[in-house]
Amino acid sequence: MTTVIFRKTRQGEYRGLKCSGHAEYAEQGSDIVCAALSVLVINTLNSLEELCRIAIKPDTDEESGFIACDFPEGMDEKAVLLLDSLALGCVSIEKQYGKKYCKVKFEEV
Repeated sequence: MTTVIFRKTRQGEYRGLKCSGHAEYAEQGSDIVCAALSVLVINTLNSLEELCRIAIKPDTDEESGFIACDFPEGMDEKAVLLLDSLALGCVSIEKQYGKKYCKVKFEEV
């Protein structure tokens, strides 16, 4: 199962993201759930860097399916929209395929 954790303040500001594990929906190389989550997360982090000019320094381990990073305070509306879109995509995958393969959590920090 892939777990995606969004870390947010009480005021709703994003502070970090942690994605870990493989969905195990299908064999490696054919796992559409794992691939979808990977594309969403990686594209969002790349977009934050390229489009919003936010330096992202993720901690990654491709073998275990781990990626985590912290976000700076005071991100602009574009960055927040990108992260809201990521959250929406992850929650949609969780709803469609079930918590057996994808679990999304929101942690208050």
